[in-house]
Amino acid sequence: MSSVDDMTMTPAPALSAPVRMLRQIGIDTQYVLLGFPIGILTVSLLTTLFWTGVGTLVIWVGLPILLATMYVARGFAVFERARIGPVFHRSLQHPYYKKPKDDSFVRRVFTPLADGQSWLDLLHGVFRFIPSTIAFSFVITWWAGALGGLSWGLWGWSLPDGPDDQDLPELLGFDGSYGTKVAFYLAAGIFFAGTLYWVVRGAALLEGWFARGLLSGVNELREQVAQAEAGRELAQQQKAAAVSAEATALRKLERDIHDGPQQRLVRLAMDLGRAEQQFATDPDAARATITEALTQTRETLDELRALSRGIAPPILVDRGLQAALTALAGRCTVPVDLDAPTFERLAPAVESTAYFVVAEALTNVAKHSQASEVQVSVQRIATGLMVTVADDGVGGASLAKGHGLAGLDDRVRAAGGVLAVDSPVGAGTRLTAALPL
Repeated sequence: MSSVDDMTMTPAPALSAPVRMLRQIGIDTQYVLLGFPIGILTVSLLTTLFWTGVGTLVIWVGLPILLATMYVARGFAVFERARIGPVFHRSLQHPYYKKPKDDSFVRRVFTPLADGQSWLDLLHGVFRFIPSTIAFSFVITWWAGALGGLSWGLWGWSLPDGPDDQDLPELLGFDGSYGTKVAFYLAAGIFFAGTLYWVVRGAALLEGWFARGLLSGVNELREQVAQAEAGRELAQQQKAAAVSAEATALRKLERDIHDGPQQRLVRLAMDLGRAEQQFATDPDAARATITEALTQTRETLDELRALSRGIAPPILVDRGLQAALTALAGRCTVPVDLDAPTFERLAPAVESTAYFVVAEALTNVAKHSQASEVQVSVQRIATGLMVTVADDGVGGASLAKGHGLAGLDDRVRAAGGVLAVDSPVGAGTRLTAALPL
């Protein structure tokens, strides 16, 4: 086991809701205000390069110009992905770009032109000014309305009035007194300030989602498909592990019945047949044979009870995992140090898997480990249930096929968990199973 040094860390104080809103307004405002001139620059530069390249394709000069256009668009796209991060509170991953298969000039020229993400970068650079202009207009309008309306009373008196000039309040039917104008503009400023967060946030998201959809949408979709494929593969592995674990359990049960109760029942039938023959000639010998047959019957019942506990232990169903593990520890021929605190009942599949992990591990310890002591720990953690069985025996255990723990590994994987074994030769065995809840 590796030791971890304790470190004292002071958590950062959580920001209050008003502070978070003000911080987000600042982030979204700078994103939109900076995006407008960048959008104008991008569309001007990229359209010029692109159409120049298209127009000069007939003399082959257009190919390097188009290649330069793609790389310029990619540079703007990289910069934009970095700017989007604070708006969405997450960093956008760099998408996949097709790479040339060799270093030839032709491959280098045509690979970006044949790459879908490069064309999406160019499409974003050419049309980004549309959402940028819309977002910029709303943000400028709302900031001007909020700041101008709230402060109009401080500077509105200095505005000159021409003979034909009318202020907005007068055009809307209010009287022309200075106090009325101050009240009108103050009310307008309060309205703009009160709705500033949602308008600025919406404007930033309009521009941000347009950029995210073109610059990272395909990559995010690819990742979702990969995660779905990984989930399906994991489900298939769990299904295969469940089938393998069930087959292993059935083979073990069949072998145990054949080697134990079945042989005793065969001997019981032979003893009863011999006793039937002895009754006529030697009643005392017949009684002794029947007595031996009764002993065989009791031993057979004990073995059948033990096998039934391996299939579905009643104590686990009735009293829970802690009681079932206590009973297991009491039956083990090697002294067991059990650490299994009582907690709420878990899903039946989780409790059953944890029980069989400990049961199989203790059986292996008793048969093969030559250990003098075994420690069993079952702990409830944030991500699931952690089961650990450690002994001080000869070691050498393995999860490889053909070893005794292979079936147990299948059972744990069928439950969605992971089984690990650390068993150096001569240094004991530590078996750890992590089961998700």
